[in-house]
Amino acid sequence: CSAFSELQVKMIDTQQKVKIADLQIDQLGRVQKHNKLTQAEIATLPNNTRLYEGVGRMFILQSKEEINNLLLDKQKTADNKIKELEV
Repeated sequence: CSAFSELQVKMIDTQQKVKIADLQIDQLGRVQKHNKLTQAEIATLPNNTRLYEGVGRMFILQSKEEINNLLLDKQKTADNKIKELEV
């Protein structure tokens, strides 16, 4: 009887962990979609457009290339986290 109870507790714990992982994957998917949309918008802008990165309560002037690289880094990070969570 105690083995069954332990197994049931483990099953519930595992189900909760899976739900949390699924929620995190959904959140990372939204981050990826946001990054792709932002990259698509930035691609349409002229190269001399002044772009700013939001940092805390301020904005820092960045080049189009730097902003694009930041978005690519965020994309790679999200991809890696999704792969980890899926395992």
